[in-house]
Amino acid sequence: MAKTNKLVLIDGNSIAYRAFFALPLLNNDKGVYTNAVYGFTQMLLKILEDEKPTHILVAFDAGKTTFRHKTFGEYKGGRQKTPPELSEQFPFIRQLLDAFKIKRYELENYEADDIIGTLASYAADGNWDVKVFTGDKDLLQLVTPDVEVVLTRKGITEVEAYTVEQVNERYGITPHQIIDMKGLMGDPSDNIPGVPGVGEKTAIKLIKQYGTIEKVLDSIDEISGAKLKERLTENKEQAIMSKELATITKEAPIEVSLEETNYDGYETSSVFPLFKELGFNSLLERLGGDDEILQDEEKEELNFKTVTKIEADMLKSPSSLIVETLTEDYHKAKIHGYAVSNDAGTFYIPSSLADQSEEFQEWLQDENQKKRMFDAKRAHVALHGQGILLNGIDFDIQLASYLLNPSESLDEVADVAKQYGKSNVDVNEAVYGKGAKKKLPEDEAVLAEHLSRKAYTVFELSDLLDEKLKENEQSDLFYQLEMPLALVLAKMEEFGVKVKSDTLQKMGADLDIQLTSLEKDIHELAGVSFNINSPKQLGEILFEKLDLPPVKKTKTGYSTSVDVLEKLEGKHEIINKILIYRQLGKLRSTYIEGLLKVVKEDTGKIHTRFNQVLAQTGRLSSIDPNLQNIPIRLEAGRKIRHAFVASQPGWKILAADYSQIELRVLAHISQDENLMEAFKTEMDVHTKTAMDVFHVEESEVTSEMRRHAKAVNFGIVYGISDYGLSQSLGITRKEAGEFIASYLDSFPGVQQYMKDSVSEAKQKGFVSTLLHRRRYLPEINSRNFNLRSFAERTAMNTPIQGTAADIIKKAMVDMDQRLIDEKLEAKMLLTVHDELIFEVPENELQKLEEIVCEVMESAVELDVPLKVDVNWGDSWFEAK
Repeated sequence: MAKTNKLVLIDGNSIAYRAFFALPLLNNDKGVYTNAVYGFTQMLLKILEDEKPTHILVAFDAGKTTFRHKTFGEYKGGRQKTPPELSEQFPFIRQLLDAFKIKRYELENYEADDIIGTLASYAADGNWDVKVFTGDKDLLQLVTPDVEVVLTRKGITEVEAYTVEQVNERYGITPHQIIDMKGLMGDPSDNIPGVPGVGEKTAIKLIKQYGTIEKVLDSIDEISGAKLKERLTENKEQAIMSKELATITKEAPIEVSLEETNYDGYETSSVFPLFKELGFNSLLERLGGDDEILQDEEKEELNFKTVTKIEADMLKSPSSLIVETLTEDYHKAKIHGYAVSNDAGTFYIPSSLADQSEEFQEWLQDENQKKRMFDAKRAHVALHGQGILLNGIDFDIQLASYLLNPSESLDEVADVAKQYGKSNVDVNEAVYGKGAKKKLPEDEAVLAEHLSRKAYTVFELSDLLDEKLKENEQSDLFYQLEMPLALVLAKMEEFGVKVKSDTLQKMGADLDIQLTSLEKDIHELAGVSFNINSPKQLGEILFEKLDLPPVKKTKTGYSTSVDVLEKLEGKHEIINKILIYRQLGKLRSTYIEGLLKVVKEDTGKIHTRFNQVLAQTGRLSSIDPNLQNIPIRLEAGRKIRHAFVASQPGWKILAADYSQIELRVLAHISQDENLMEAFKTEMDVHTKTAMDVFHVEESEVTSEMRRHAKAVNFGIVYGISDYGLSQSLGITRKEAGEFIASYLDSFPGVQQYMKDSVSEAKQKGFVSTLLHRRRYLPEINSRNFNLRSFAERTAMNTPIQGTAADIIKKAMVDMDQRLIDEKLEAKMLLTVHDELIFEVPENELQKLEEIVCEVMESAVELDVPLKVDVNWGDSWFEAK
């Protein structure tokens, strides 16, 4: 006889946990974690589609304490606290169920299992088909001819259904005997003790033989094995208690009836808005539905005023401030307009009015008038170019958003607005166009509205982002480091660094001579003239004419990439010359010509721009030009630094470089005694590593041993593999693997740090620096090996790289203040990696060296000393 009702019961907590740990740590555009909700939703949709239930209920645990704790106070003790990234998703799961019109229920002092067990027993009249969905094998005890339990396996949507027959096939016992099995073997996940030393195999054997745990305990004398007898005898009461703990009650005092679980389906109109809020775009497409619901929301109306006269009540504190420049090079850039937003309203101020208003300019320079901004550094430099010193910068939503989620692109206000669910501001391209077509809109009203919307959005978001920084314990990082650093960088960008164009031009001419000579040599070795820069022609020469073994082929022919050529080194004289030719050619075009293009004619300086919101590790980068990529390992590359000089005659360039800062940070974070000892005794750390790994005395360490040790020291925390190390050192993978293993044995603190970093990332979804800078790693729980491996390596190196970045940033902020306090003429010019570069008059050299060492070495207190190497000369090259 066909059953008329189909009841689906879902273990809400279990499925949510499964989803959370099965999927990467996803965020929606507001920065809210959604991976558990997303996985739960996928499972729910599959159940609704496959099962088509007439009745459905999702049960949740009501709290940490249940009636079982009266029996055993340590029940579920030792469980890790629910990650906050998961806890905050439960309200969304409940909201989701409400949107789907699915009954949900929880009961104080009882678990979700008990609610499910009780409802399943209600449906035992033969007219119900019951399916229970869970990730917990304990619920297999509920299986009957009318109740099927479906367990999640890998991921979320892959499941395994259990009937009475399948439970017997899997365990060799009946579903009801699961509780007897649990009583004997216990369950570490729930802290059910069971009988120590009795595992699943022994428990099943005993239950199959005797039927119940009580009969097992009554028959101890018949059981073979003295040790087993002893354990059963000593733990009789504990075994009975464990069975009681494992038993799901079917008599919970629930106040929900089967009729109340009735399900008539859901309406897309109630589900779509939530999907949209959560950012579930793929699920939106899966459901189809109303186009009007899917279309972008109209921008909300904004009341703003185009100002014709500056009124005092417009300029309040706090206010948001937009200073608009279109050009990427904002040094001496034209300001096209301003906008201010505060409690009094939102105001567009044309640049022509702002330029004439003393009141507005005084407001800009008033330290007591607090201003909230987007990219305050850019505005500061642009205004200073017009002789206005911008003061009172109180908040920067670009910097705040970067700290909260460093993986997001934050080029403009619209990017930040989108992250936090605000759609009332356009991207710049929509207003100005892009590329060659980029220009101001012909109608100033369009510009007025665009700037006003930016100002309104910045003002609206500042308090929200400030609160999120507090929640993340990142307020100090923001207010004491990143905000003041922005103004330090602004000063450095404005001041620039002197570059001798004639020196660069001479280097270019010298490179041309070398390139011509190399080209001649390469043609002679090839026996024919050809275009060395053509991969097709070069491939034909190398692999057909010279018959070298082809390493890799592409769709267009032979690969002649650098890695291919490096593998061919030693097989023909031409290879080394081609590699040098490429290096010098790139140096000529990218660096010599590139630098000459950006030297200002009037000052002879370049003004690189420092990007504070790009690298996820917190590292600063520079553009136009990028001074961090000058290839200093190449002699010709190092010589480019000859062109960087002081801007005043007789002054010197002073360079201060942190010595092995990342290894020192590693020593502090890992607390590895061997590594810490090396730095505390000022011993060469690579020699120390070689001694420990090769088990030799200091006098026995060879240059080859030290080279190997250095490679591992700098590679190990970045998750270097045996393959990577073998390629770096030219040894076999087996040798490299043995070397890594020996290193980790010698530095157990480092090995533990690596494990802990990955474990923390898996639990939290992010890792942190000493100053609470975060990097989120959504792929850390990915089933894709490559994605997961990269995330694990990143988990190991980010706290080190990021802390090193924080340290030099702190040193820059402190150093800028010391230069002011000491009334020195010296200027901080550049920062490149772990190095600070200054120009300084000769009479301040000794004083500056003392201050730089003091400030940089005390920027952040570590358990090992920070060390700074200082040198000076007439150029950056001579200062190294």
